Amino acid sequence: MDMICSFRTEATLVANEFIDGYMAAANGEYVKVYLYLLRHQQEAVDVGRIADALNHTEADVKRALAYWEKLGALRIGKDRQEPESPQPKEEQRKPQINPALEDGGQERIDRLAEDEDFAQLLYIAQKYMKKAFTSRECQVFAYLYDGLHMTAELLEYLVEYCVQSGHTSIRYIETVGLDWHEKGFRTVEAARDYASTFTKSSFAVMRCFGLTDRKPGDGEKQMIEKWFSSYGFSQEVVLEACNRTMEATHTPSFRYADKILEEWKKAGVKTVRDIELLDEKRQGRKNRRATKKPVNQFHNFQQRDTDYDAMVLDQVKSWISTEPVH
Repeated sequence: MDMICSFRTEATLVANEFIDGYMAAANGEYVKVYLYLLRHQQEAVDVGRIADALNHTEADVKRALAYWEKLGALRIGKDRQEPESPQPKEEQRKPQINPALEDGGQERIDRLAEDEDFAQLLYIAQKYMKKAFTSRECQVFAYLYDGLHMTAELLEYLVEYCVQSGHTSIRYIETVGLDWHEKGFRTVEAARDYASTFTKSSFAVMRCFGLTDRKPGDGEKQMIEKWFSSYGFSQEVVLEACNRTMEATHTPSFRYADKILEEWKKAGVKTVRDIELLDEKRQGRKNRRATKKPVNQFHNFQQRDTDYDAMVLDQVKSWISTEPVH
């Protein structure tokens, strides 16, 4: 297929390694942040500027930065200030963000050459993934094993878990491994218990949305994990948000459900009873406002129990047509 780019002046170079090994597994919004940073890598940029440029929230930008930094695709540092030439306060210590794909450590591989457990790990992992490892892939396992001190048994289960989920990319395996390390998993049992619980929760959400014919996409998984792990909501609360989403939009929308759960988190919701109390409180405010207005034919209609639909429905309608399903 012959293609001609419309933009012929100037250029921003994107490393092939990023395109081949990083981009496919990443949330699309995260990729936008990375590309913006590449475009402005010689400048001092901050979270607010990135958010404004991409029409993101600052929280979205911070999540993207944390994601790329965790993968080693981004290095976040601080500008050095000369003591004899102080800068205005607002200009001091702006974060200098420079994307940098690190090569890894061949020295670590050499040091592990005589480690039988590591050699066995690589053998089993290559069998699972049905391929001979490149130097880069060996370095990833070496870092997880020697750098993060994850046991060979845990890493063998990591490979098994990812391959059975349909993911054989070294980038995906590395991302999951880093996530498990951050969560403090030290044994196969801890990782298996988490994976089992998360799988059941994911299936419940997909079933509630009527999406039983496929697994959640990477972006959807991130939201589901946020709801259960970061927010700490029970399955009952999350499914209530999903049900309200379907009632309001008549189509599965993870973004709409995410907005509802974000508001509930801010309101301190823990249980379904808390949701009911919040609904009653909101309805009470509506009723008080209604009594202050003259009753006429235009006010003679049935109000909804909650105002979540009015809060985000218009915005979500514009999302639905473009929302990715994977």
